[in-house]
Amino acid sequence: MHDDQTNSGPLHGIHVLDLSRVLAGPFATMMLGDLGADVIKVEQPIGGDDTRMWGPPFMPTATGRESTYFLSTNRNKRSITVDLKDPDERPFIEQMVRWADVIVENFRPGVMDRLDLGDARLEALNPELVRLSISGFGDDGPDSRRVGYDLILQAEGGLMSITGPREGPMVKVGVPIADLAAGLFATIGVLAGLVERASSGRGQRVSTSLLGGQIALHAFQGTKYLVAGEVPPLSGNQHPTITPYGSFDASDGPLVLAVGNDAIWRRFAPLIGIDPLDERFATNDVRLRNVEELERQMTAGLAGHTVAEWLPLFEEAGVPAGEVKTFDHVYATEQVRQQQLIWTAEHSALGTIELPGSPLRFGRSEVSLRRAPPTLGEHSDEIRRAFGAEDQTQAS
Repeated sequence: MHDDQTNSGPLHGIHVLDLSRVLAGPFATMMLGDLGADVIKVEQPIGGDDTRMWGPPFMPTATGRESTYFLSTNRNKRSITVDLKDPDERPFIEQMVRWADVIVENFRPGVMDRLDLGDARLEALNPELVRLSISGFGDDGPDSRRVGYDLILQAEGGLMSITGPREGPMVKVGVPIADLAAGLFATIGVLAGLVERASSGRGQRVSTSLLGGQIALHAFQGTKYLVAGEVPPLSGNQHPTITPYGSFDASDGPLVLAVGNDAIWRRFAPLIGIDPLDERFATNDVRLRNVEELERQMTAGLAGHTVAEWLPLFEEAGVPAGEVKTFDHVYATEQVRQQQLIWTAEHSALGTIELPGSPLRFGRSEVSLRRAPPTLGEHSDEIRRAFGAEDQTQAS
C-alpha cells in the first residue's frame, strides 16, 4: 500500500509508521516525510495527538478548530485513528508493522511491551524494521521512567542554566529546543539505520532521548566544564569567549555584531571611534579582560547612528552584523521567500495556509510539501481500504 502522491524525494518508497505524539517524534517523522517518506500518523480516536488541544491560537473551521501548534509539526503525513489497546485492532496493527520500514514511538519505557509491540515482537513481525524510540531521560537508569516534557529537560539538561541575561534570571529557549534536538538526532539515527540495513538486510533498534540531545547541544560549554572544570555562567546575548560578539544598542534599538577575529576588529573599531591598536582591546584575550570598558566605549560609539544606518556601514567594511527581527519581519524578507522557506498548503479544513518549510535542498531530489497537516483521522478510511485491498491481492 503506497502513498498516492507523486514524489521524487530521496526517501521515496520508505514507509514510516508514526506512533508518536506531541513534538520530538512528530518532528522527526515530519522531516522524514519532507524527504519523501510515506508517513502514516496513528492517533488515538478521542482527541488524537495532545498538541491538537494546545493553544491558543486556534484556527476556526466549519466543524471545530485546528491548533497552530499541531500544524507546525505534522505536514506530509496521513492520519488514521486506531486504539492500540483494542484486541480487535491487533491484526490491522500488525499489518501496518509489516508494511513499515520505520516505526517511531515516544511512549514511556515499558508501554510498547504492554501493547505487545516490544522490540522482540516487532522484529519477529518485520525483521527489516528500523525501530526508533525517543524518551525523556533514556531507556534505562534511575530517571528512565520520568515524564520528559521539554521544559523539564531544558532545566535538568543544563541549557537553562546558561540562558538569560548575565545578571539573571535564567530563562528557557523560546522554542521547545529539547524536543526539537531529540527529533533531529532521532532523524539522523533513522537514516543511519536505513543505510546500515542496505548492507545487512536487517533492521535494528535506534534510541535517543531529550536528555541526550541537551547534552549534545552543550558544545564548547560542555568541554568548558568537563575539561577545564569551569561551570558556565549565564552569558546573556554576549559570547563567553569572543568579544565583541553579541547584541548592542544603536540609537534606535538593538543590533547584533559578530567580531569573530582580530582582523574584523581592526575593521570594526575605527567605525565606532576606537583605536584598533589600543593595548586594552588589540586582541580578543585582552578585550575579554577589559570587556566592561570596551562595552562602555562601544555604547557611546554605536549611539551615533540608527540600526538602518549602521548595517550598510558594517557590510561595506566586512563586519558581520544584523538586525534583531521579529517574526513578521523575518517571514516578509525576500531572502526567506527566495530560499523557499515558506511552503503553501491546501488544508482540508482551513483552506490555503502557509507553513515554515524544510531547510534542505538536493541537487537532484525534491524536498516538498505534498500533504497539509491532516485533520484527526482524515485518512482512516483511505488507509484501511488500501490495506484491505492489499490483503485481498495477497490472498488471491
